[in-house]
Amino acid sequence: MKVDVSHIQTYVRKRLFLGLLAGSLVSVGLISFALWYLIFKPGQSLMNQVLVLALAFSLGLAVLVAVLGMAGMLMALLASKRLGFFQGFIRIAINIFFPVIIALGKMLKIDVDRIKRSFIEVNNQMVRAALFRLRPEQVLLLVPHCLQRTQCPHKITVEVNNCRRCGGCCIGDILEIRDRYGINVGVATGGTLARKYVKEYRPRAVVAVACERDLTSGIQDSNPLPVLGVTNERPFGPCHDTSIDTARVEEALKFFISAEGGR
Repeated sequence: MKVDVSHIQTYVRKRLFLGLLAGSLVSVGLISFALWYLIFKPGQSLMNQVLVLALAFSLGLAVLVAVLGMAGMLMALLASKRLGFFQGFIRIAINIFFPVIIALGKMLKIDVDRIKRSFIEVNNQMVRAALFRLRPEQVLLLVPHCLQRTQCPHKITVEVNNCRRCGGCCIGDILEIRDRYGINVGVATGGTLARKYVKEYRPRAVVAVACERDLTSGIQDSNPLPVLGVTNERPFGPCHDTSIDTARVEEALKFFISAEGGR
């Protein structure tokens, strides 16, 4: 019997982020408990007790919200269904605890890019838990400028149609996908330009191609706008002659605009 290795790898990646999130909740919960203990320690002045109580209450509230957010994530992942009630808790949990997750991962000597890939997998599955049926012009495809060959004289960051489609990089394939589906495409040099394209095109969904760092920050910045992230390939290192499997990009786009969706 053949085992679907890619499915197992995807499951493991998602489990890493969720496990670190749970570990972060436990850590902050223990800190809250320790602060609560200090409140009633003999010899504490009233001012110190009030300050420590306020801090313990804030941390406890953050843990409670994050627990609800994690519960929402788990339920969405298991049921493959978007649960509207939990969306706010999920967003708050990620925004508050993501730095804690990264710090905990570093303490455990886990590669940061692995953690971010895990987060992207979790995000993608939660996006796919919803049903979409959008018009092509309501979908924005964001790609990084580093997909273009460094030596190419026809720069595309200002005008993507400057591409001559010579086949030296995958930008020509990206434009072919744009023409076939009628979507909008933006070539970004960073987060500022990416946000400019989102403001300009006002999409209802985004397919974003980037490295783990830029995808992670972009997904968080765009929330609650649904973003499907596709990590690029970097055979020559970061930000230099990168590439992408355009079949993965096309598959993500078809999810949003397929008639099989439902919104």
